[in-house]
Amino acid sequence: MNLSGGQATVNIPARSISTITVSEGPAATTPPTSTPTTAPTTNPPTGGGTCQVTTSVSAWTTGLVGDITITNTGTSAVNGWSLRFTLGSGQTITSGWNATYSLASGQVTATNVSYNASLPPGGSTTIGFQASHGGNNAAPSGFTLNGTACS
Repeated sequence: MNLSGGQATVNIPARSISTITVSEGPAATTPPTSTPTTAPTTNPPTGGGTCQVTTSVSAWTTGLVGDITITNTGTSAVNGWSLRFTLGSGQTITSGWNATYSLASGQVTATNVSYNASLPPGGSTTIGFQASHGGNNAAPSGFTLNGTACS
């Protein structure tokens, strides 16, 4: 989504389902509109990083929606962030929100957008994506924020 001069431009792939939420000020987060098919999970601690990631996935026959909440558990602000994670086998992101997404060899990198670049201590932001899957609707895993493993 591009924002310019008070206008939003959204490119939505053909035959996709998308939810667009518009709010004034900092990005608002809303829960999924359907009941997740997998329980929200928190990745196990992997070295005392300064972030915590919580995920939820809502899946249907060939697609899914994933929400990822990133919380700064450190004592200083994070100004500009990049979250790396691994999608389940056979999953492909078709659209996303509240971040810019790029893929490389099964790894996804989600980078902040202008309105959620700063995470104060204790602060969080929620990003999300829609993906296709070939029967594997597992939540993403292996999260690192700016190169530091998240719990």
